[in-house]
Amino acid sequence: MALEVMARATAPIPLDIAFRVEPGELLALVGHSGSGKSTLLRTIAGLWTPSEARVAVNGETWLDTGRRIDLAPHRRRVGIVFQSYALFPHMTALGNVVAAMGHRAAPERGAEARRLLALVNLSGLEARKPAELSGGQQQRVAVARALARQPAALLLDEPFSAVDRATRERLYEEIRQLRAHLAMPTILVTHDMEEARLLADRMVVIEHGRVVRAGATADVMFDPAALRAMGLREIGSSLRAVIAAHEDDELTRLQSAAGPVWLPRIDGAPGAPVRLRIMAHDVMISRERPGDISALNVLPASVIAVTDGEGPGVIVRLDVSGDEILARITVRSARALALAPGAACFAIVKSMAAARGDVEPTAR
Repeated sequence: MALEVMARATAPIPLDIAFRVEPGELLALVGHSGSGKSTLLRTIAGLWTPSEARVAVNGETWLDTGRRIDLAPHRRRVGIVFQSYALFPHMTALGNVVAAMGHRAAPERGAEARRLLALVNLSGLEARKPAELSGGQQQRVAVARALARQPAALLLDEPFSAVDRATRERLYEEIRQLRAHLAMPTILVTHDMEEARLLADRMVVIEHGRVVRAGATADVMFDPAALRAMGLREIGSSLRAVIAAHEDDELTRLQSAAGPVWLPRIDGAPGAPVRLRIMAHDVMISRERPGDISALNVLPASVIAVTDGEGPGVIVRLDVSGDEILARITVRSARALALAPGAACFAIVKSMAAARGDVEPTAR
């Protein structure tokens, strides 16, 4: 059954929030630091009690201030993964997972801990202590330990912020695979919209302790009010590709499903998979393939949707051979081009609009 959360408070920060997470669903709580995201997780886990709140999961009430119900943290079947891992340094990976199994009979614990470590791709590393593991491996141990409690709800508090981008990409893929085995509601706290886009079914954007926007991730990500709450004047999207070649004129050619993309030279061997971040304001649209222009990157596309922006702008969602990129153009241009769902067009991106920092390695 679902996880239901309601919290109201005036201090230490104002809160007036309610949401529901369905079984097997991953909900992203997104907002600035201090917006109330981690406070909500602490409320669910029993580490803080607002002046008015209710938390219930699977029909069991963990917190109801009106009925004076407030279960202690150890009585709430909740698994938590922190950004700092919070592993016991003197214990092995296996020992850390077993330590969360006080509810199980002792003879069962070792086998179940090994199963969970295998589930997060750590078979063979059971005897290593945290200092002998990489950051990504430590985070996987933390996930296995959270699952070892057989939680009714799983809470992920900025779980990837302490690892480098390449490791983060691999963890994203592993979380996506792991979700096929998870039936409980899951909440991911993050300030990274791209992370939420890749992992979450739904998003709740919070500002000053209130919900600015909630809904399906694909809808919330392109909502101007949500972007403004995140402090983003512009939004970007990503295009999957592989490095095809480093050319003589200091350009690197990427090969995407939609065709070649050139950008200033980047590091990486030919054949390496990457994700290219493209800012919406750097994308132009033409209904016909343009000729005699300086822009090298012209990708066939079709319009998914046109979303109202602020003032004279709109956001156009484009399907580019299975990837989705965004263009921010004027209402006038959208009307002149008769852009509507299903319309065939071309997305045009200047090579010099992409920088080295806009390209991230990905897992194969």
